[in-house]
Amino acid sequence: MPPPTLRDWFGVLAMVFGQFMAIMDVQIVTSSLTQIQGGLSASPDEISWVQTAYLIADVVMVPLSGSLSRLMSTRVVFVGAALGFTAASALCATATSLNQMILYRAMQGACGGAITPLVFPVVYTKFRQPQLGSIMVIISLILNLSSTLGPTVGGYLTDTLSWHWLFLVNIVPGIAVSITVWCLIDIDKAELSLLRHFDLTGLLLMAVFLGSLEYALEEGPRWDWLDDGTIRLAVIVSSITSVLFFWRVLTFRQPIVDLRTFRTATSRWAPSTPSSSAPVFTARPM
Repeated sequence: MPPPTLRDWFGVLAMVFGQFMAIMDVQIVTSSLTQIQGGLSASPDEISWVQTAYLIADVVMVPLSGSLSRLMSTRVVFVGAALGFTAASALCATATSLNQMILYRAMQGACGGAITPLVFPVVYTKFRQPQLGSIMVIISLILNLSSTLGPTVGGYLTDTLSWHWLFLVNIVPGIAVSITVWCLIDIDKAELSLLRHFDLTGLLLMAVFLGSLEYALEEGPRWDWLDDGTIRLAVIVSSITSVLFFWRVLTFRQPIVDLRTFRTATSRWAPSTPSSSAPVFTARPM
């Protein structure tokens, strides 16, 4: 395989920057929830849904992104998600009520969840050692910076301008990332034939399973976990749908998430062991 070109480096780094934006958006908003709460006239309990809606949509979309990328190609899904993230950011800045903000944040989280995992198929397609090691170090550094810089950038924008700029700051970089990736990255083609056997039931089970689980984990500390009836119901629903979801993906011929791939990989890389349980000794020449 030929070494990655400068075009490949620019394309992958643009995708990593989009990933950086999606991850940092969680931290950048957390630092200014009080100001958003005042701007939307929301109560402390209500404003937490600004983050919860984002995280629920994000955690559902991450595993779904694999099926979408096979269906529509990695480039189309990533660019569509980046543009959607940018548009949702602009809508969040225009929100005048809590309900609008929750809806727009859910849209933003869904797009952010599609952006995050799609970087790595491109990286492993375009790069081999030693360049692979270098790009993975760069990705790790950038992702670590997203968690560190988020509260600082969020606090600075809110104090200097207003909380609206927590979202407006994504518009220009989002458009730039979308254009760059569309022009430079193209690793696969759409397989629209997969739509014929698309596992809608598996998708619904996965959404309920992961959404209920994320809700319980996010809201549980505030409501004393299982002492609260809603949290208890979310845990029960998540437990039941998780069993149904894993049964579905292990038996359906075209599952929404193909977990059988891990079984194949495990068997391929599993070390061979002697049939007897007794230790085997090999004589060494003197």
